[in-house]
Amino acid sequence: MTTLDVREIPPVDRHTTIHETFAGLDPGETLTIVNDHEPKPLYYEMAAEVDAFDADNYRVEREGDERFVAKFPKVE
Repeated sequence: MTTLDVREIPPVDRHTTIHETFAGLDPGETLTIVNDHEPKPLYYEMAAEVDAFDADNYRVEREGDERFVAKFPKVE
């Protein structure tokens, strides 16, 4: 499992970093994102643009006011 804490990445660079990291995963792996807000825009972007994103198995958990952990699985 690969985890990115995007809270440490400037907002302008976050989606590019996430897409590049996701592209480097093997099929069946999951990219876990730690974010300061629920990543709904990223979910919709991935669902619309990334065929390898397994949107049916996407999960997000709120772990506090500024900590959201989202799992972006890659299709096997």
